[in-house]
Amino acid sequence: MTDPNKVIINVALFGMTQSGKSSAGNILLGSTDFHSSFAPCSVTTRCSLGRSCHLHSFMRRGGREVTLQVQVLDTPGYPHSRLSKKHVKQEVKEALAQHFGQEGLHLALLVQRADVPFCGQEVTDPVQMIQELLGHAWMNYTAILFTHAEKIEEAGFTEDKYVHEASDTLITLLNSIQHKYIFQYKKGKSLNEQRIKILERIMEFIKKNCYQVLTFK
Repeated sequence: MTDPNKVIINVALFGMTQSGKSSAGNILLGSTDFHSSFAPCSVTTRCSLGRSCHLHSFMRRGGREVTLQVQVLDTPGYPHSRLSKKHVKQEVKEALAQHFGQEGLHLALLVQRADVPFCGQEVTDPVQMIQELLGHAWMNYTAILFTHAEKIEEAGFTEDKYVHEASDTLITLLNSIQHKYIFQYKKGKSLNEQRIKILERIMEFIKKNCYQVLTFK
């Protein structure tokens, strides 16, 4: 029987190699489930599911305090230094069906470094993969997580200015996904502060989508 005082959200991470997917996943989980390190090549080669501890009284729903649990699917970066697009796509497709086949996916997070211009074929490859895997409704279930956001602060940009002056490719994508985006800062914020802020934004997106999910066969 479903517990009315508990909400489980399912999130999948997509993005280029070294965009910070696994690190972002660890922040969402409040753990170190996913291996994350700097490397001159792709680190993640297989999909992996992590589950967070229960976040008690995270929010209120229907006048009641609700406990939140997050399930995060980390995926190989694409373009990948060793794996073909066909291999990565099949790996992710099978993992989505295995872990979220019946429960469904609430949100696909496209992880993108804020200090890397969003232009060229490489940055659009992960977007194309999301479109192919999630289908025609992909834009309702996709948001962008900008990592290394402290770099834009150091460059004198506000979040609004950064988005306003973004490339046409990024602006088009943001318009498609109804401007669902989050900035992740590392400097000056504890991991728990980062985590809570990101999860609050994710819950805003999921609520606006009426808690709908995408299921996979």
